[in-house]
Amino acid sequence: MSTTFPHWLCKHASERPDAPALREKEFGIWQTWTWREAEQTVRHLACGLAALGLTRGQNLTFISDNRPHVYLGFLAVQALGAVPIPLYQDAVAAEMRFVIEDAGIQMAFAENQEQVDKLLEVRETLPSIGHIVYDDPRGLRHYDQPGLISTEALMQLGQEWDAQHPGAWQAMLDALSPDDVSVILYTSGTTGKPKGVCQTHRSFGESALGGVQTDRLGPTDNVICYLPPAWVGDHLFSFAQWMVAGFTINCPESASTVSIDLREIGPSYYFAPPRIFEGMLTSVSIRMEDAAPFKQWLYAQSMAVARRVGSDVLDGKPVGALDRLKYTLGDLFIYGPLRNALGLSRIRVAYTAGAAIGPELFRFFRSIGINLKQLYGQTETCAYVCIQRDGAVELASVGPAAPGIELKIADNGEVLVKGVSVLQSYYKRPDATAEVIDAQGYFHTGDAGVIDASGQLRVIDRAKDVGKTSRGAMFAPNYIENKLKFFPHIKEAVCFGHERDQVCAFINIDYEAVGNWAERQGLPYGGYVDLAGKPKVLDLIADCIAQVNADLAAEPGMADTQIARFLVLHKELDPDDDELTRTRKVRRNFIADKYAVLVDALYGGRTEQFIETQVKFEDGRTGSVSATLAILDAQIHPAGVQALKAAA
Repeated sequence: MSTTFPHWLCKHASERPDAPALREKEFGIWQTWTWREAEQTVRHLACGLAALGLTRGQNLTFISDNRPHVYLGFLAVQALGAVPIPLYQDAVAAEMRFVIEDAGIQMAFAENQEQVDKLLEVRETLPSIGHIVYDDPRGLRHYDQPGLISTEALMQLGQEWDAQHPGAWQAMLDALSPDDVSVILYTSGTTGKPKGVCQTHRSFGESALGGVQTDRLGPTDNVICYLPPAWVGDHLFSFAQWMVAGFTINCPESASTVSIDLREIGPSYYFAPPRIFEGMLTSVSIRMEDAAPFKQWLYAQSMAVARRVGSDVLDGKPVGALDRLKYTLGDLFIYGPLRNALGLSRIRVAYTAGAAIGPELFRFFRSIGINLKQLYGQTETCAYVCIQRDGAVELASVGPAAPGIELKIADNGEVLVKGVSVLQSYYKRPDATAEVIDAQGYFHTGDAGVIDASGQLRVIDRAKDVGKTSRGAMFAPNYIENKLKFFPHIKEAVCFGHERDQVCAFINIDYEAVGNWAERQGLPYGGYVDLAGKPKVLDLIADCIAQVNADLAAEPGMADTQIARFLVLHKELDPDDDELTRTRKVRRNFIADKYAVLVDALYGGRTEQFIETQVKFEDGRTGSVSATLAILDAQIHPAGVQALKAAA
């Protein structure tokens, strides 16, 4: 049944007033809000904002890590009929300025002094920001700029306003409609300026309900909130599903303590983009490289069993008695302790979304007993288009259409979506809205895909990124890049090949993983640039690429897209340098233009190339980094080489 999120809050507070709604770890201790306390906090925040002048239809921006007052603040703003707009907390002032101006922001919520300083900088050129609410008062004692108010003072103001306006709170709730805009989430701006995606209570509520029913989520489930509140995935899992299912959300103490807090909470329901799972696998690989020889042997033997039968055991499919015994022993000595070390020992269901996940990475986590599934969607579809069902998880697909969603493939191969999760509009952009929603109501995702005989969708790549080599082979760069990033030593990869005679790649090493490897090799280095250029490191990456090429050679139609040449970049690709979006998606065209001299060197047959690159530091300063990069040829395999070996 469609309703609004403030109404869901009131429902939980009425039915389960003393049950835990959310927790926050502060000074090493977990603090708990019950549903009754959460409702009271939201009421006082909403009334305080009303006292400051926030009215129906206005927008309020949130710039913060995962804090209780952020999620409760969303509800308070929504209760007024206003609209919350979360921004990425690591965005610089210039990025914030665009959204604040575009959305006509007059009020803002800032977590701490750092975010207040950014907003004050923006306000120098956008004086429309009248009030800034801050959550953490540390460092702000002597700030006397007009319009600053703490959440504590705001709630006190709201309590007084509520007492002076009897019936106002209920009137706010009565005025709400499921078709009101509940949030505006700005796109990552991969190909241009970000656009504000207007989603309603109905769209996010129905999307959340479909996931809750599919995975039987309820009040006993636990979720840790650690992903950016501005990301659609966090808004679906940590906010919308929280309201619909009534489970408990947990805010970690800080970004640096997430892994510790994860183990303490032991969530039953977990969501992370592929880069988080890649990081987990890298940490496992580093630990095993440092382990004693016997442990390395035991791990290798156990993982061989897990790769062979782990997914079948998880799905309840028939497994031979001997393999089941081996897997049980592996679970006792390897898989169970590994899940516990990762903080995933209590996981009942886990999801990944936001980017395609490599099949090898996906298989690894399912093989050790973690019920990891893929969820496919975009900001414009509440991150909700396809959901994989238990017992029917296929590594190469993202599952069938989610409840309330209709899928079809256009003549050009693009995935089209119609249903409960599709955006209402782009904010103040009817032209852009008309470009993505056709006359039949289908949203054009921009992804290329196919639907198999069982109704499962397989996403190939972004439609704009899928091309062909000059030899006619289909070139899907993201598919190749995901294979590369499965290796713990490779953090990021960018492949080129459209209308070229061969595929070439930029590689970013994982500094921690490769640094650990170098130390065990007795290989000295003096920072990222030095390490990335070491001949032994280049050989290490060449081995990884050779294995990826062997995989591609064995896949039908992919042999001609093996990586022919590569280089290891002298710097990490960085959102602050505009090379990645804030959700760490590659800005492929920008990178191709910025590093055109390197692309030309790859395809020009050169063996090395000097480059100097401008970089931005966290404190806003700029500098440069330079290096002479080695360009290497990769090992190419005959088509079907792996299949022939397996047959032999």
